[in-house]
Amino acid sequence: MNIKHIFVSAILALSLFSNQSYSHSFTPSEIVSSVDWKNMQVVEVVLNEYSITPSSLAFKKNVPYKLIVKNIGKGKHYFTAKDFFHSIATRKVQSNHDGEIKADFFNALEVYPGKSLDLYFVPVVKGVYGSACTISGHKESGMSGTITIE
Repeated sequence: MNIKHIFVSAILALSLFSNQSYSHSFTPSEIVSSVDWKNMQVVEVVLNEYSITPSSLAFKKNVPYKLIVKNIGKGKHYFTAKDFFHSIATRKVQSNHDGEIKADFFNALEVYPGKSLDLYFVPVVKGVYGSACTISGHKESGMSGTITIE
């Protein structure tokens, strides 16, 4: 087998793995543009030392939301919810001071002390998903929760 065949085989393998790990039966940009953002619901989640409040969040499928992720703690915290983030159509993540990031999917949001990030999204895939701060020891100390898409 020559180098070209090895390269093509590697690309195909990576693409198959990627599709299995992150396959979506929806196109985020189409969903985001099809909803009425004037009817957006606003939900706030607060990160603090060893807590996510509320620890359980619930969202309705196909309804536009703005999730405010606020850190009132003394150190940075992560709002990690990879499976949830891959079950929503993301419009953007916005910092109220620095700008915004537009991407179809995220794995986690890092929020600095005294700051917040706004996640604009539409829930797409029903299910129950976990959330946690992935800083060492934080999840184990109670900084975790669940997110439900109904």
